[in-house]
Amino acid sequence: MQLNITGRHLNVTAALKDYVTSKITRLERHCDHITNVRVVLTVDKLEQNAEAIVHAGGGHEIFADAASDDLYKAIDALSDKLDRQLIRHKEKLTSHRV
Repeated sequence: MQLNITGRHLNVTAALKDYVTSKITRLERHCDHITNVRVVLTVDKLEQNAEAIVHAGGGHEIFADAASDDLYKAIDALSDKLDRQLIRHKEKLTSHRV
């Protein structure tokens, strides 16, 4: 899995990179076919945003974004949203017929 972390109006520190990496690598529990993840961290005046695009197998892209007053809270919310979306995506792919 290739992970790209960029920051708009913010310098991405080593602590932020480690935190994002630890949260995003948890997504591999649900889907083995994740090839590329792009994470963009932005800072507006009083609002911090985190958004991500996950390229799953079969040409599927999953997008999620989250905003909060704290960047770490936004990253937590983003990882939770991506987690739920990947679970739904995986359930759609499996056949429920007996």
